[in-house]
Amino acid sequence: MALIDRECVRRLLDASNADATLVFVRGECVVMPDAEIDDAHRGLVVIRQRDLAGLLPGGPPTEERLDVIAHRLDNVVRDLGA
Repeated sequence: MALIDRECVRRLLDASNADATLVFVRGECVVMPDAEIDDAHRGLVVIRQRDLAGLLPGGPPTEERLDVIAHRLDNVVRDLGA
């Protein structure tokens, strides 16, 4: 079962905060402003919106591309110990 799916990635992409960040907390992906992440959760950061943009070359992302990115981020979450 995937911990991060395409909808998690889409929520991060669609976030209006300039510093939107995807954090994996208590089994869920949560998108929140980077400034609101406390020290206890800083180690649970998966990716920031600005970094995600680098994984999406030009144009709107396809569903297939979102799935590929979600799979990569799922591996990151598992490496965090989820």
